[in-house]
Amino acid sequence: MPIDATLPYDDANIFARILRGEIPCTRVYEDDHALAFNDINPQAPHHVLVIPTGRYVSWDDFSANASDAEISGFVRAVGAVARAAGLVEPGYRLLANVGGDAHQEVPHLHVHIFGGRPLGPMLAR
Repeated sequence: MPIDATLPYDDANIFARILRGEIPCTRVYEDDHALAFNDINPQAPHHVLVIPTGRYVSWDDFSANASDAEISGFVRAVGAVARAAGLVEPGYRLLANVGGDAHQEVPHLHVHIFGGRPLGPMLAR
């Protein structure tokens, strides 16, 4: 169910629980600012989620409230995950949904990295 990205952070969301080690995941990257893991319902041959380790609901919340170190660390983590997977060439797609219209389902900022096949147009026409 899509969420309202303006709501306060919910410590019970699935990504918060993954960060606390309450729910297992297949980690592909981890540092002080980010955790990346394989999506349990992949939409492409390569589908990884990258989440910041801080309590941010959405990209809007993160860009307005995260420290410079958190922002640069998270952005660098996304790039490192894509490079490590060998996706720079032929290419990959990043997706960050924000709010109900974009169908954000988890109230914790996350970036999807899709790759491994031609992905088609960006939006359904």
